Amino acid sequence: MIKKKISIKDIARLTNTSITTVSFVLNGKGRISKEISKKILDVAQKNGYEPNRMAIGLRTGVSKVIGLIVETIGGPFFGAMAKVIEEEAEKAGYGVIYCSTNNNIQKGKDVIKMLSQQLVDGYIITPMKGLEKEIQNLVANEKPVVLIDGYFPGIDIPHVLVDNYGSSYNAIEFLIKSGYKNIGFVTADLELVQLNDRMQGYKDALKAGGIKEDKKKIFKLPFDAEREEAVNAIKTFISQQNQMDAIFFTTNYLGIMGLQSINELKLNIPGELAVISFDDNEIFNLYPPGITTVRQPTYEIAKSAIDMLLSQMTAEKYNIAKIKLQIPATLIERGSTTTLVTK
Repeated sequence: MIKKKISIKDIARLTNTSITTVSFVLNGKGRISKEISKKILDVAQKNGYEPNRMAIGLRTGVSKVIGLIVETIGGPFFGAMAKVIEEEAEKAGYGVIYCSTNNNIQKGKDVIKMLSQQLVDGYIITPMKGLEKEIQNLVANEKPVVLIDGYFPGIDIPHVLVDNYGSSYNAIEFLIKSGYKNIGFVTADLELVQLNDRMQGYKDALKAGGIKEDKKKIFKLPFDAEREEAVNAIKTFISQQNQMDAIFFTTNYLGIMGLQSINELKLNIPGELAVISFDDNEIFNLYPPGITTVRQPTYEIAKSAIDMLLSQMTAEKYNIAKIKLQIPATLIERGSTTTLVTK
């Protein structure tokens, strides 16, 4: 039998006090004697009383809940960041509601609307093109917002993410210095500023290394492609680039599908094709001969984001709108990019 949750009315009956008195004690208001207060709190604790966050929010304007909106909460990158955000929020007395957009604009709009109705106190959001208006409306309504893993160019909303441009530039520069000259680039066909920055880093590193950009060596995979379709598309791209000696994947899920494609093509890594993937994953450490990756500073990004948000929510008139952090990544060198002696 399911036990019914105890209410303020029940506590008042059990302690022979009024609903108003119980409400004052549970919310720390009014001048109630220590004896009655202790009696009420003891009964509430003994019976597992849990305050209704929605009701508290409606009454006080503070729900003690943070909304976290990311691309996909199930992925290793966002999952790891969510863990840090939840732990730090909990220390400050806040709960977290998780939502995924799957890079779908309408879904993003829907979850922002839903969280607004839940009266959450602040938002950490992975932005995407098409949500500018909704996010700016949150700021206009004085809701603290921090963008994570992306930003809106020209819009003053605080953000924190990895240095996508510099990290991509450094990875391509490393390949060039290792002797690779025909470097392919595989990315998702999405209008995300972080992917655009990685693309620009790739192009500028080629230019700085004296290598002419070849558009045929850039492949954009549709984001909504099924796995088998995606693997076959990457296989076709690799097969068409006869001179390609290295390949850079801009996300770990692309890198993982890329490894499957390379394996099915029976190509040797790094003998026939060197590989680097943006964003580390345990599979890259285990997959022979070990895949070189750009490891994002997951903890630092998440910790900075929640700290920035809590600062807005707990300090009056604390304006961090112009704080824009880009944290360097670390290039983890493994066997997939062994330095070439001759090429």
